[in-house]
Amino acid sequence: MSLPYRTALVTGASSGIGRAIAEALAGAGLDVLAVGRDAAALASLQTACGAVPVQADVRDRAAMARIVDAHTIDVLVNNAGLLLTRGKFQDGTAAAIEDMVAVNLTAPLQLARLALPGMIARGRGHLVFIGSSAGRTPHPDLAVYGATKAAIGHFCDSLRGDLLGTGVRVTEIAPGRVRSKLYRDTIGLKAVDAVLYDGVAPVEPEDVAALLLTALAMPAHVDVSRMEVYPTTQAIAGTRLHRTETAS
Repeated sequence: MSLPYRTALVTGASSGIGRAIAEALAGAGLDVLAVGRDAAALASLQTACGAVPVQADVRDRAAMARIVDAHTIDVLVNNAGLLLTRGKFQDGTAAAIEDMVAVNLTAPLQLARLALPGMIARGRGHLVFIGSSAGRTPHPDLAVYGATKAAIGHFCDSLRGDLLGTGVRVTEIAPGRVRSKLYRDTIGLKAVDAVLYDGVAPVEPEDVAALLLTALAMPAHVDVSRMEVYPTTQAIAGTRLHRTETAS
């Protein structure tokens, strides 16, 4: 697949969707800067596909600014994300709220702010944000995570208006159930398959990467604004009710 870009920066590239995207972009001939916190995982990625490992935390604005300033970024993939709690909002912690907002929302906006001036000056570029079905419809037990992803979706919609006429495109990919380390870290390795994956046949990270390549390969006059992707065994529908006993 021939893509009209040369250099991509992918956050959260140590595993899961980010790693699959880095591999797919490298396979399509792009120079890939793979940002993550796990040095060993990034070294493995470099061996696998040639992506340049960049060990950094997306919350470190100075570090991210140095990375962007040192390279000509054509494609920015904001993939890094945190899901620290899976349960009722009232049972969560202040620290978990702050960390999820910082990684899932603040960091992508700040990184887009850093990358956009160069893209606009060159008259081309592509910003990609990995959203979630939790940002499109309510998901019980994921209130904070869902709020950050909903904000990302709204930001993408507004940003397209700001970028009209610049040649810079914006795409959000919002998956449903994906086999991902994100859930493994939250639920635990032993329980995650039974809770999330058994009998579901989830979307794989490579499926998301393939969709991203499709969006990037579209001609310049086409902006794929949003892709929602679900397993064929998952539907986002219906409501949840709590019934109370009433006197007869």
